[in-house]
Amino acid sequence: MIPIANPQMEQAEKDRVLDVMESGMLADGPEVRAFEDEFADYCGTDEAVATSNGTTALHAALKGVGIGSGDRVLTTPFSFIATANAIRLAGATPVFADIDPATYNLDPDAAEAVLRDSGDEIDAILAVHLYGLPCDLERLSELADEYDIPLVEDAAQAHGAVYDGDRVGSIGDVACFSFYPTKNMTTGEGGMVTTDDADIADRTARFVNHGRTAKYGHSEVGHNFRLTSIGAAIGRVQLDRLPSYIEARRSNAERLTEGLSSTSLTLPVEPDGSTHVYHQYTVRADDRDALKSHLEAHDVGSGVYYPTCMHEQPVYEHIDHTAPVGERVASEVLSLPVHPELDDSDLDQIIDAVHSYE
Repeated sequence: MIPIANPQMEQAEKDRVLDVMESGMLADGPEVRAFEDEFADYCGTDEAVATSNGTTALHAALKGVGIGSGDRVLTTPFSFIATANAIRLAGATPVFADIDPATYNLDPDAAEAVLRDSGDEIDAILAVHLYGLPCDLERLSELADEYDIPLVEDAAQAHGAVYDGDRVGSIGDVACFSFYPTKNMTTGEGGMVTTDDADIADRTARFVNHGRTAKYGHSEVGHNFRLTSIGAAIGRVQLDRLPSYIEARRSNAERLTEGLSSTSLTLPVEPDGSTHVYHQYTVRADDRDALKSHLEAHDVGSGVYYPTCMHEQPVYEHIDHTAPVGERVASEVLSLPVHPELDDSDLDQIIDAVHSYE
C-alpha cells in the first residue's frame, strides 16, 4: 500500500537527539533558541517562538495579538478543528466566512462581506494556508488594515510556501506552524510562532512559559506550551532538508497533475504569485468515497481532509452559519500521496489507479 504520508527520519536526526540526551538538557534551552533563530531566518522574520504543537502555537499567537474573552475572530469553516478550537481556547468566538472554490482558502469576498456587516465586532482575521497553498494575503491584508485588526496566518500546512516573493509566516502580524509528523517537516510534535513584532513575540513567549518574566517571576497566567530540546534537535535537521522536501513534493505534484489532467477530477491550482508546497495533493471527485475505496483496492492510500466543515461539528453547531462552498467541497475532497518518499513507480501506480476508476 502506498501510504498517504511517510515521515522521513534519518541518522542525522538520531545523532542530534543523542547529542541532546547526552547533554542532559532535555527541556527548553539553547537547542530550542537555536531552532527559533534558524526558523525565523528561514521565514524572513525577526522573531520566532517555539511551542509544543501547532494548536498551542495558534493559541499563543492569538494571545500575543491580544485576543481574549468576548472577542470575535473571522476565519474559514474548512480546516482542521484546531483553527477554531484555538480561537475558543483564547476566550474568543469564531466567525466563519465561506471559502474560494478553486483554492479552498478563505474567500476574501466572503470575508469582506462579514466585515462589512459586522466589522466593528471582529477583532482579528485568522487565515489558513490550506494544503500548503497561500491564501490571498494581499486582499486579506488590505481588509485587516482597513478594519484595523491583526491578520494571523495559520501556516500549519505551509512551511516554505511563498506569496508574492515572501515566505508565508512573514506577511501577517503573526503566524503559526505545526511540526506534526505528517507535515512537510516535523519535530515529532511541535509548533512555531513567527512575527516581526517584538512585543507580540514577547507576549507569546511569556504565555507559553507560565507568564514568566524571571526564574520565579510571573506577570500573568500562562501555560507550559514549551517545545523540548529533543524536538528542537529534530527540527533543526528537518529544517535543513525542508527545501529538498518541498522540491520533491512539487515535482511529484507536477507529475500527478500531468497524469491526471485528462480525468474528470478537479485538480489543485497554483495562482500566479503563489508557490504551493503540497502538504496535500487534494482533488475533488463527484463520488469521493467510491474513488477512495477503488484506490484502496489498488493499494493506493488516500485521505479525506476534511469531511465536515467546522461550523457543522457538534462543538460549533450553536454558531448560526452556512458555507455552501465549504460544505460542497468537504463532500468531494480526496488527498492523494505526494510525499517525498514516492518514486516513479509509485506515481505511475497512483495515476493508473485513478484512470482505472474512470
